[in-house]
Amino acid sequence: MIPWLDADTPFPDTREALGPGSEAPGLLAVGGGLSTTRLRQAYRRGIFPWFSEGQPVLWWSTAPRMVLPVDEFRVSRSLRKTLRKFVRSPGHEVRVDHAFDLVLNLCAGTPREGQSGTWIVPEMQAAYRAWHREGDVHSFETWVDGRLVGGLYGVCQGRMFYGESMFSLQADASKIALAALVGFCKTQGIALIDCQQQTRHLGSLGARPWPRERFEAHLRQVVDLPPPTEWSYDLSDWMSEDVATAVAP
Repeated sequence: MIPWLDADTPFPDTREALGPGSEAPGLLAVGGGLSTTRLRQAYRRGIFPWFSEGQPVLWWSTAPRMVLPVDEFRVSRSLRKTLRKFVRSPGHEVRVDHAFDLVLNLCAGTPREGQSGTWIVPEMQAAYRAWHREGDVHSFETWVDGRLVGGLYGVCQGRMFYGESMFSLQADASKIALAALVGFCKTQGIALIDCQQQTRHLGSLGARPWPRERFEAHLRQVVDLPPPTEWSYDLSDWMSEDVATAVAP
């Protein structure tokens, strides 16, 4: 029986999430709202909301968990070429938290791999905008000649980054933003990016599944560490001409 949460009901043990072979593997609980307090409680334990319009809030703890160790970020030959061209081109830049609302809107219009429609419903958008204003949610953005062409957003708790969604309006634009995020994480002592769901696209970039026990043990080690205090991106320092070598395994 999946528990229904009131505003103050604690989350159940994540090991109680529905297992493989069920209709909803990873589903842990229902309800409870999307206050920033509730969201912080969830993410610190590796729990995240994911639901469609018209549904109550559904909370998930997937296992195994798809994660991207930043030291294992995989740069293909074509992406290496794209990155080198990007850093050499005037008017090409990465920005952080410059246009968060627009990034969120564009991500909301991008279905997840293998799905139709958006999971970033209006209630989710309002919750993550509020959390962004409190300093825990951030966007990494790819800009070309003053136009936002790709990006991603995610949550930071301590020294852990949880990737939420990304979008591209031109080829590889979201991958450039991801490379920027990886560079940022390396400089900030963030070793792991949570990817939540297993997809071929993420696997091609170096993400891989971790067992629940390993993932949650890592969270316990890092979520109480001081978070980064400076959310900015210096292209000349972190996206040099040899960026592909710098971020590749």
